[in-house]
Amino acid sequence: MKKVMGKLEAFLEMGGIKKDVTLLIISGIALLFSIFDLLPLPFDAAWAAIILCGIPIILEAVIGLVTEFDIKADVLVSLALIASVIIGEDFAAGEVAFIMQLGGLLEELTVAKARAGIEKLVHLTPQTARIINGDTEKTVPARDVKVDDILRVLPGETVPVDGIILSGQTSVNQAVMTGESLPVDKTVGDEVNSGTVNQFGAFEMRATRVGEDSSIQRMIRLVQSADAGKAKIVGIADRWATWIVVIALTAAALTWIISGEIIRAVTILVVFCPCALVLATPTAIMAAIGNATRHGFLVREGDALERLAMVSKITFDKTGTLTYGALQVAAVKSICENCSDMELYAWCAAAEQMSEHPLGKAIVSCYRKETGKNPKDCQQFKMIPGRGVSCVTGGQNILAGNEKMMAENGITVCDTVKGETRQYLNRGCTLIYIATDGILAGYVALSDTVREESAGMVDKLTKLNVQPVLLTGDHENAARSIAQQLHIREVHADCLPEDKLNRIEEYQKKSEKVCMIGDGINDAPALKKADVGIAMGGVGSDIAVDAADIALVDDEVKELPHLIALSRRMMVTIKWNMSFSMALNFLAIVLAIFGVLNPVVGALVHNAGSVLVIINSALLLNWKKKYF
Repeated sequence: MKKVMGKLEAFLEMGGIKKDVTLLIISGIALLFSIFDLLPLPFDAAWAAIILCGIPIILEAVIGLVTEFDIKADVLVSLALIASVIIGEDFAAGEVAFIMQLGGLLEELTVAKARAGIEKLVHLTPQTARIINGDTEKTVPARDVKVDDILRVLPGETVPVDGIILSGQTSVNQAVMTGESLPVDKTVGDEVNSGTVNQFGAFEMRATRVGEDSSIQRMIRLVQSADAGKAKIVGIADRWATWIVVIALTAAALTWIISGEIIRAVTILVVFCPCALVLATPTAIMAAIGNATRHGFLVREGDALERLAMVSKITFDKTGTLTYGALQVAAVKSICENCSDMELYAWCAAAEQMSEHPLGKAIVSCYRKETGKNPKDCQQFKMIPGRGVSCVTGGQNILAGNEKMMAENGITVCDTVKGETRQYLNRGCTLIYIATDGILAGYVALSDTVREESAGMVDKLTKLNVQPVLLTGDHENAARSIAQQLHIREVHADCLPEDKLNRIEEYQKKSEKVCMIGDGINDAPALKKADVGIAMGGVGSDIAVDAADIALVDDEVKELPHLIALSRRMMVTIKWNMSFSMALNFLAIVLAIFGVLNPVVGALVHNAGSVLVIINSALLLNWKKKYF
């Protein structure tokens, strides 16, 4: 007995979906025993299905009616169950309960989700800060920092609060705020944000915004508020439940009064149960999710595809979404007669080979890939944060860095060279100037690379009447250049996380449905706020993926048009399922009114309708738009 009780307790503590599956298996077996009369029991085996599947439905209906007067589909189901049991039609009651719980399980499976994004954002919040007081340095919890405190931030540390640099030069990785992986050079007077990472030089700063006012805390609040404001789609059966209940009860009462046969009234309640209507949405969604999975999408929100079908605008982050997010050498140009472009490239690679800066790493990587050689050895390597690098290679003094570095070493970038480089700057490229022995020798231009499939993908979206919009934290020139290549007309550059969120909110106020696609932590609030958020699962941050409704696992953006077309096809299937199930129910009601159907046959008829709905939904598994 103790073993039995122990197993019962373990079952009651079992997780929700696992328990529901177990209940349905037991109930299905019990219904088979009932219809074929396989067990010599003193009661109908269908009672197992009535108890396991029916009682939860009745309890939920009663609680909803008593506490909130909320009439859902389960109210009519409960009436049909009770009426069937009263007149002794146990199998009909068990079958209806089983089908309804099956629909509920399918819906629960599509809605099931796991979220950890906000917690991960919280973990990004700096825990400690170094406060400078005269000649002493003290490490304190970041929450204890006050406005106007003087702080020191060492290389590799996260900036604890927002502030202004008082001394020092460095480069700061601001990906958490802007999404751009390229560090930004910072010097005295520049602002730095909490949550960003100091990469190279130590600096001292004065705190300007602390605690809940800091940038990273504002980001967390944006994510939370955006999620709370996203509306959830209500099931079609529940949306129409009040009318279904009223019509069913009226038809059953009039039939009983006119014919005097209660069995006809009960049959009406049984055939009016919206089983097929309940299955119409979740079965189609699950089939569409299966299709989407084969095309590289992980759908994390059950109703995400329903919302996606109504989207009229699709907003893109740039770096890592439309582009690879990896810098490539776009041009190498020597301005010295006795130095070729390849020699200049070799000098630059030699100087940058010991650099930890992403620009330097990109140059060395591209050099090795293009030449198949390693850079020459260099000596006396020195890195100047926020400026560039210097070294000696082949007996020559090499400087590689920005225009400020050249000016500080007495090297002038003439107007002719500035005119040449303007075309690269207008395309959003980053420039590195190279000088040898105090003379400007040339420059290297680096740029992000557009994904090969991005242009075709954007064109297909336009054919689907979905307007693409570029929302990026990158500079205006880079954003305009990428947008022009991809035929995107609407561009918003220099966007912080709240800017992206506010822009999406503006569209929504105009009754436009918006899909956001991004990959960075800075995209998390916008991914939450959008009607549908799609994260790049491969290159994207964990926080962006957790904030999104859908993750593109393999980063193949060319599949996005298929996903939108699939979502629209899914809605067509749902509407067809709904129309068919309602038509079948009304036909069964007419037959029940004239006594052609009894409760058991009525239950089987509308069960057949449920099977046809499932088969129609299953066609979505292999669906693909032909002209794609």
